[in-house]
Amino acid sequence: MNETEKELKILQDNYQEENIVTLEWKEHIRRRPGMYIGKLGDGASADDGIYVLLKEVLDNSIDEFMTGFGKTIEVVVENESVIVQDHGRGVPLGKVKDVCSKMNTGAKYDSKSFKRSVGLNGVGIKAVNALSSSFSMVSSRDGLSKTVTFTQGTLLSDGELEPSKNSSGTRVEFTPDAAIFGDYHYREEHIEPLLKNYVFLNIGLTINFNGKNYSSKNGLEDLLNENLTSEELYPIIHLFGEDIEVAITHTNQYGEEYYSFVNGQHTTQGGTHLAAFREATARVIKEFYDRNYEYSDIRNGIVAAISIKVEEPVFESQTKTKLGSKDMEPNGVTINKYINDFLKKELDNYLHKNPDTAEKLQKKVQDSEKERKAIAGVTKLARERAKKANLHNKKLRDCRIHYNDAKGDQREETSIFITEGDSASGSITKSRNPNLQAVFSLRGKPLNSFGLTKKIVYENEEFNLLQAALNIEENMDGLRYNKVIIATDADTDGMHIRLLLLTFFLQFFPDLIKKGHVYIFQTPLFRVRNKKKTLYCYTEEERVNAINELGPNPEITRFKGLGEISPDEFRNFIGEDIRLDKVTMKKEDLLKELLEFYMGKNTPERQTFIIDNLVVEEDVVA
Repeated sequence: MNETEKELKILQDNYQEENIVTLEWKEHIRRRPGMYIGKLGDGASADDGIYVLLKEVLDNSIDEFMTGFGKTIEVVVENESVIVQDHGRGVPLGKVKDVCSKMNTGAKYDSKSFKRSVGLNGVGIKAVNALSSSFSMVSSRDGLSKTVTFTQGTLLSDGELEPSKNSSGTRVEFTPDAAIFGDYHYREEHIEPLLKNYVFLNIGLTINFNGKNYSSKNGLEDLLNENLTSEELYPIIHLFGEDIEVAITHTNQYGEEYYSFVNGQHTTQGGTHLAAFREATARVIKEFYDRNYEYSDIRNGIVAAISIKVEEPVFESQTKTKLGSKDMEPNGVTINKYINDFLKKELDNYLHKNPDTAEKLQKKVQDSEKERKAIAGVTKLARERAKKANLHNKKLRDCRIHYNDAKGDQREETSIFITEGDSASGSITKSRNPNLQAVFSLRGKPLNSFGLTKKIVYENEEFNLLQAALNIEENMDGLRYNKVIIATDADTDGMHIRLLLLTFFLQFFPDLIKKGHVYIFQTPLFRVRNKKKTLYCYTEEERVNAINELGPNPEITRFKGLGEISPDEFRNFIGEDIRLDKVTMKKEDLLKELLEFYMGKNTPERQTFIIDNLVVEEDVVA
């Protein structure tokens, strides 16, 4: 028997009846949490699992509101535990335990009860239960209440019926299990946008979060106003239909910016409804003006939102971030036709009735067309140059797996480090994961692109090759890396390069930042070590603590540049313990004013700001 035959025999012997395992529902969820809540995370990112748990509970309360029951929801997050109390109908008391612990159990299979439901399969609340160290549900209904409690999905108590002071409603309390999520923390800056989206999509709903009320009178119009970081060029176009609501405006920013929702679910990755909306909006505007405008010119600078209600929607995963349905309801009109017919009537009518808005919109389209034609020649040449350079581009050390064609966890883990100089890129290249981590090396300081037109992107070799590497020239659909990581030295030159890169992204690709793809790489400032132990410190406080831990006279090294860190050491910083700060934008961060102040021509105000915030760093002797 040769070696191959031996291996096959071992595999055969290891595949018997006793090797077939049937897991309990809770054990399957705990072993494969990614199937139910996406990634885990520690709460630092808005899409981390602990926020999915909160959303799954809230979705049930939102469904109650959407069916006409319970106008107020209370949310309390304290000491990493969550309480969600609604005032809906309450879970039928004889089924409280089942809806928490039996898979494929729920009311949402009955379309009459939940015709336009957020939750579909009765899975979400079970996942919350299984992934929580403590979980309880209290349902109040018809003057009675029922309480059930669990730990890690295991039933602790199934309470008796008791008189209830509350008329009706459901109260869920849970604490995510540290054995699954590690040292996690809920962050208000990630919870608040989630709650705001709920009230924007449900006019008349009030959510009280830790004592603060959130509500909306104008729906998606309020949502756009909340998220605009550039001034709108015309008043927001706000249109309603039976199962659809849209809001549209344009700004002077580049690119396209959309917010899409299905049955109240924020479909961050879009889907069939968003594709139909983008196509129909451009077509209706083009036909209104009866001009041969290109769709890209019509959509350049657009900021828009769409919310539709679909019966029995099909999403591409349990986390419901991308719609896959083609029909508004089973065997009904297609989503594409429904959206197109709605916009063809309502948007066309609006533009006819509001000539001032129509005039301003057309001027924006014409400005975009004029700029595109002005750079057409240089664009074609630059594309060809970028393609040729990328074939043997020494600036880009690419990875094998990319964001636009990967799936699951690998999709989230794809990243590109933008570094300064060959020494830094060399260290990262030698220590990176070549499957998922790419490296792009800058040469010198990039150009300050503030106030320049997009023509500069194609004329400047660094910017041209960078946008080609990211594959974002046309739109965000082809983005090749989930995380675009700015990795510069922790000195004044490195900080300046960081600002110049951020200016480039904010000026020409703001959606890259708004969708959470841009990060700042944090490398240690100090290495503190003795013969037995080495500690890396990212702050002065950590350095002091390290000295105290290691005792007298440890060796202290101050890292001035990434190139000083050997590849062997770099492996400690770009793996699972990588420290990244996400670059974010808020409503108050008005883009034009922000860039004008920090990156425009020197002004007395900025000089005063620099002087007032000047920090002189003392050298640390090794």
